Amino acid sequence: MTQRLHLVFGGELVDPVHTEFKDVSKIHVVGVFPDYASAYVAWKANAQRTVDDAHTRYFLAHLHRLRDETEAASPTEELGG
Repeated sequence: MTQRLHLVFGGELVDPVHTEFKDVSKIHVVGVFPDYASAYVAWKANAQRTVDDAHTRYFLAHLHRLRDETEAASPTEELGG
């Protein structure tokens, strides 16, 4: 069975209309979650906690969508191999 990992993270944005972080060293990584439901709960809690700050936004990323293990790795991923 394939793991469907999800990442929840957020922080202060340069402009609330865009998704560029003001300082990437201050990104708050909430955590990696084993399913969408638990990631959603974590995302919602952090988003609601910062609702009064228009420049702070939290995101839920589907890590399992970032990498397809059936595709060949690029030379960079293989460290020049």
